[in-house]
Amino acid sequence: MKLHDELHELYELISMLVVVAEKRGLQMIIENPYTQPHYLTSYWCIKPSMIDKNRRMDGDYFEKPTQYWFINCKVQNNLDFEPIEYVPKKVVSKVKKGEYSVQTQRSMIHPQYARRFIKQFVLKEE
Repeated sequence: MKLHDELHELYELISMLVVVAEKRGLQMIIENPYTQPHYLTSYWCIKPSMIDKNRRMDGDYFEKPTQYWFINCKVQNNLDFEPIEYVPKKVVSKVKKGEYSVQTQRSMIHPQYARRFIKQFVLKEE
């Protein structure tokens, strides 16, 4: 029940954030795992703008499918000719002293993936 209450609270907060962004014309991009069942996949009235089914193809640690919502902006489809450097797949099974939690480590993205994502899908080419 605690988990359900927390999910409900976060669902309300993200919905309020989007309403504020829409009313004020603010641009934002929301990223969240694309899994089933999932609150934002099953119950949200906004469909994702794009789904990346394999982040390793653009140089991330993990393959995990991820969905993105572009609020008050559009997905760009820029070509990025920068070569992709090999990034070893990360395996996070337990936490060693002084490390982030397993959940936090699984949420981190490789800088190469972030750079490529911004170049390909966020920046407008002129």
